[in-house]
Amino acid sequence: MGDPELAVVAAIHGDEPCGAHAIEALLEEEPNVKRPVKFIIANERALERGVRYTETDMNREFPGNRDAEVDERRLAYELLMELAGCTTLSLHSMRSEERPFAIVNTVGPIATAICPYLSVEAVVETAGLLGPSLVDYTPVVEVECGIQGTEQATINAKRIIREFLAATGVLLDNDVLDRCSVPVYRLREQLLKRESESTSCAFHVENFEPVLDGKPYATIDGRVLTADKLFYPVLMSGSEYTKQSGYAAELTGSLG
Repeated sequence: MGDPELAVVAAIHGDEPCGAHAIEALLEEEPNVKRPVKFIIANERALERGVRYTETDMNREFPGNRDAEVDERRLAYELLMELAGCTTLSLHSMRSEERPFAIVNTVGPIATAICPYLSVEAVVETAGLLGPSLVDYTPVVEVECGIQGTEQATINAKRIIREFLAATGVLLDNDVLDRCSVPVYRLREQLLKRESESTSCAFHVENFEPVLDGKPYATIDGRVLTADKLFYPVLMSGSEYTKQSGYAAELTGSLG
């Protein structure tokens, strides 16, 4: 079949097991394939321990360093080398959003070809605002598959893997879904910055729902924040990111 040109990555964060469980379940079924695929568990040590990372957040260490003493920094380098030449699906989960959605650096040919076939609520363009993450260094569609640690997130992840493999012509026994129209949001600015993990954040809006000018959207350490213009909240969560707790996005169009 030749060298793999496709990859599925799970467990960049060890406390997000849905992707690893979904890969294991899919491989146990021994699906019929006509193209080779790499399946990669990125941070096995953290996954085994059930922790987000052992030393530092791997998804903030790209491009990494092959000689690094810090485990996740070395793993980030090794993962990029493994993904060279591949179109990649990377699976994640959150503590605050049950609806799957995709994250890309920018909407280009790969996102346009793949995302309309995935069961996702939206596509988010990071525009470089998330920092040095995997989407900034390799052709990848990241998908947040649901609530961290839940069976539903694993079910979602397995379905999304199958949809990715069907859309890229891998599966012999799987029909490609009809293209669906998926809204695209581009991150515009960071809304909240937590100075420490003890910072108290409460959110009064839902991800991807429009927030009108003048509407309160969050309370941080007792201070109410209100919108000064229309925006769409994305990644509004006090849990996943130590210093990044929500972004204002604009609705730019749709795919499909």
